[in-house]
Amino acid sequence: MTANRRVVCFVALACAIALIWSTFSLPAAADNKDKISIPVLDLDGDDQRQVVIDREAGQYLGHPTTCLLEDGKTMLCVYPKGHGRGAIVYKRSDDGGLTWSDRLPTPASWATSKEVPTLHRTIGPDGKKRIIMWSGLYPARLAVTEDDGATWSELKQVGDWGGIVVMGAVTPLKTGKGHYLAMFHDDGRFFKANGKRANPVVFTLYQTVSRDGGLTWTDPQAIFARTDVHLCEPGVVRSPDGKQLACLLRENSRRKNSHIIFSDDEGRSWSKPRELPASLSGDRHTGRYGPDGRLFLSFRDRPAKHVDTTTEGDWVGWVGRYEDLAAGRQGQYRIRLKDNKKGSDCAYPGVELLPSGHIVTTTYGHWAQGEAPYVLSVRFTFPELDKLAAAKKR
Repeated sequence: MTANRRVVCFVALACAIALIWSTFSLPAAADNKDKISIPVLDLDGDDQRQVVIDREAGQYLGHPTTCLLEDGKTMLCVYPKGHGRGAIVYKRSDDGGLTWSDRLPTPASWATSKEVPTLHRTIGPDGKKRIIMWSGLYPARLAVTEDDGATWSELKQVGDWGGIVVMGAVTPLKTGKGHYLAMFHDDGRFFKANGKRANPVVFTLYQTVSRDGGLTWTDPQAIFARTDVHLCEPGVVRSPDGKQLACLLRENSRRKNSHIIFSDDEGRSWSKPRELPASLSGDRHTGRYGPDGRLFLSFRDRPAKHVDTTTEGDWVGWVGRYEDLAAGRQGQYRIRLKDNKKGSDCAYPGVELLPSGHIVTTTYGHWAQGEAPYVLSVRFTFPELDKLAAAKKR
């Protein structure tokens, strides 16, 4: 290559980098990003709200997700025997999570899971209902049930790709019947076989689309990649009017709080990432709307390094409205759902809304000092939280 051609290539590369940087540069952060200014409720000691789903002496049980069926009482739960990987355990509740079955039989390949399993209800273009279960790293694999969990397929490879927490989010799209958007991230190690983490570390957010009710998926598309903040573990919430998607993102470097992006075109494009208030900073946001339209989000409390909270590393929740997310506001109040006794290893939650108006949120954590983590749920209604908040003011 001649010197002139090298100069031209260098200039072109520099321009491309500048364009990417300008596209994904962070806008002004939300208000109150350095402190939590809303009330914090505490449910940690309220044993009557808690149900132990699984506990085994000396065995790490972690990272559950749940799926509530349309009857409003049958709930499925999967989780690994190990920290983020290990044989998948499967249980079922027939009474809205008050009691749980013994561990149920699973296909042989479920014992080979390399990552966190995630459950999602999908409906095909023909109206066929399924539940799909993802298992990540490389290659991403998928199991399917067409009889609401009575029988399951083996885990099968989806494509020549993988990633971390596949899939943290699966969202129905309005682009057609049976269309779904799924999002995940990777740091270079698992997107392709024999991948390696770059230096400096780059976190890339990906999305993929299914048009057949979750059976097949497109090759993942990179949404953005950054080195200065490590945005990952997407959790998606649709606006009450159905016109917008909001995606909350963990910030793994802890240089800043969690971030949020928005899409007004069913995921075809996304806004620039924006830092969230301290009240919403954490890992693996999962949410449901309550009967009155308020939003509950469950997550692990992990703020930026310079932010102090009384619940850091614990399992927490947030109550507010979608408009608070859009405007960068703190919300109504925060809740400590359970005190985690070891570091910040807890809270990859499932969240379900029962017909009674109860939120049932489920996760793992070190709930007893010196013991292995186990899986439990906490239940409440929004009026119950309002009553606790009113009492706190007195």
